[in-house]
Amino acid sequence: MDGIGRRKFLSRGLMASGAAIGLQSFEEQHLVARAETAAAPAAGGSQIPKGKIAGMEVSRVICGGNLIGGWAHSRDLMYVSPLVKAYHTDEKVFETLRMAEQRGINMLLGNPSADRVINEYWKKTGGKIQWISDCALRGDVLAGVNRSLDGGAAALYVQGGIADGMVRDGRIDEIGKALEVMRKAKKPAGIGAHSLQTIKECVDAGFEPDFWMKTLHQDAYWSATPKENRADFDEIGGSKSEHGKHHDNMWCTDAPGTIEFMKSLKAPWIAFKTLAAGAIHPKRAFQWAFENGADFICVGMFDFQLKENCDIACEALAAVQKAGRPREWMG
Repeated sequence: MDGIGRRKFLSRGLMASGAAIGLQSFEEQHLVARAETAAAPAAGGSQIPKGKIAGMEVSRVICGGNLIGGWAHSRDLMYVSPLVKAYHTDEKVFETLRMAEQRGINMLLGNPSADRVINEYWKKTGGKIQWISDCALRGDVLAGVNRSLDGGAAALYVQGGIADGMVRDGRIDEIGKALEVMRKAKKPAGIGAHSLQTIKECVDAGFEPDFWMKTLHQDAYWSATPKENRADFDEIGGSKSEHGKHHDNMWCTDAPGTIEFMKSLKAPWIAFKTLAAGAIHPKRAFQWAFENGADFICVGMFDFQLKENCDIACEALAAVQKAGRPREWMG
């Protein structure tokens, strides 16, 4: 069943079942609304504006690599990551990336193991979308750098979870060594983090990356960890069994602190997890992230979300450009 056929099937099935039960739940109403608009193409709307990272032109919205890697933070729902992977056949990935390029998105963030799909996309479709690699290859950053370079990555960075672990475990020098290797390859080199402490210690160590990858999201959603239970490096500490403790449900435990500290940094900032892995609607998240200092946002998107997300991002960027913001644009 092709993409359009699948969407028509979903729409008809949902509407038929909805008529029978009266669409009592919010989830059912939301799914039908999505299905009815899913066939709308991503082309035809405003183009996503661009900025620069180390002289490289980058769209303000970057596609997340979830559609290739299949990873999805889903709290207790264990089937979600396999479902994401099953949905995203190579053809579906190619279709989604074509839609993204039509709206001006020129950058995808991915793992080194995404190199096969990305290169197939370039070869089979003539697509031009570029690739930022997180260099996370079985925990070996330098091996990840080498594979990413061989795979045509346009930029490289130390993945947030890996950098967090290095800082927590007293191995911050390994981040510096990875930056050196990236720079020798003459590629934009970055540092990622979930924990604000990672950013602070990298700054104290004198690291000057070409860009930062730092989580940023609000905490006004139901599954957010209560403030009194949050701790540094929660994101890499594993899920806790106790209710109210971290359980794959929060990726920026100190948004106000992050916003304030990032004001002092002059390198471009790519904010990720801006939707708290689907807990926050883009209408609430995108403008808030740009207002509070993000120069770029990385967002994992299904094909049926791409058009709406691009429209929202363009409106958000226009509003922020008009009103201004405390942190100057760094890219």
